[in-house]
Amino acid sequence: MSAPSQPQKSTYDVIVIGAGIQGSFTAYHLAQRHKDTLLLEQFLLPHSRGSSHGQSRIIRSAYPQEYYSRMMPDCFRLWHQLEAETGTTLYRQTGLVLLGPPGEPELEACRRSLGVDEFLDAAGLAQRFPGFRLQAGQVAVLDDSAGVLFADRALRAVQEVFCRHGGTLRDGEKVLHIEPGATITVTTSAGVYKAPRLIITAGAWTGAFVEQLGLRLPLQPLRIDVCYWREKQPGSAGLGSVSPCFLTLGLSQAPHGIYGLPSIEYPGLMKVCHHHGSPTDPEKRDQTPSSAPRPDIAVLSSFISSYLPGLETQPAVMESCLYTNTPDEDFILDRHPKFSNIVIGAGFSGHGFKLAPVVGKLLCELSLGEEPSHNMSHFAITRFPGVLGAAQ
Repeated sequence: MSAPSQPQKSTYDVIVIGAGIQGSFTAYHLAQRHKDTLLLEQFLLPHSRGSSHGQSRIIRSAYPQEYYSRMMPDCFRLWHQLEAETGTTLYRQTGLVLLGPPGEPELEACRRSLGVDEFLDAAGLAQRFPGFRLQAGQVAVLDDSAGVLFADRALRAVQEVFCRHGGTLRDGEKVLHIEPGATITVTTSAGVYKAPRLIITAGAWTGAFVEQLGLRLPLQPLRIDVCYWREKQPGSAGLGSVSPCFLTLGLSQAPHGIYGLPSIEYPGLMKVCHHHGSPTDPEKRDQTPSSAPRPDIAVLSSFISSYLPGLETQPAVMESCLYTNTPDEDFILDRHPKFSNIVIGAGFSGHGFKLAPVVGKLLCELSLGEEPSHNMSHFAITRFPGVLGAAQ
């Protein structure tokens, strides 16, 4: 960040709004291409107001959608590159167990993306990982390359390299207005900045930003309960730090999917969450009464009773996070349809963190007018009809 004693510079090659993991990696790639880049964050860093905080996220090679699975080798390479640049461990390989009914299309697609033939049945999974109990007739697929990303550490690392390469990170500056044009003017609570290129990666706040630019994107912020569950017997087999992550696909007991990570953040507590939440306004997410019903907790408790019997069935710790979902849960990575020098990265739908190194590269390439390094057809704004209905 700029030292307070320095005169505040106002003109840059590129401005990036939002210093979560997507915006920070976008700024990182721009700075590595020697673009004078300003990264703006409305909250003082570090903070827990958005979607990038917390200690852990799953990273996996297995994806039902081929366009994501094809990105993952590039993601792993870039995560390892960031580790080397900072001398920091950002990833722990734990493996990932995918649980579902045999023949489930997404489970089959994940198996194909991994290039494996083997399914584990209930007995095979219990032998390999004693903490898991599959129901009769259900199967598991193992992704050996998967593991845990240390999220807060990763966010600090990418911002550190960005600043080391000459980037400017200004936190505690809320963007108040964006004036489009050949030169874009961004007015914040602390200054006015100009650049020929703008990239918006503002998470749950993106919808409000793009509305003032005549664009109505179908973005739905969700408040997610992030839950940690205590082991009945501390250090019990299969539930300690060596256990794998897991993800459900197509289980009737797990609508929207359930995922879990081993005991890393809190000793003796396993992170198990429903991949779903309640619609929220990001400015008001903490106004939900503590007594309000939490149907997701009931879903998780029932799942844990059946599949993870070594855990207590009520959460020991509950935190919250924001997802910003699109209707199809695919990302938006595209230029503004009216202002081609404004690029938007949004709608990461609770599965974007692991892909952030490639997302940042793609947003950088779009902004610089380069040929994107991956297929972008699934991320186009135009897949949603009527988005320019609010055009001024």
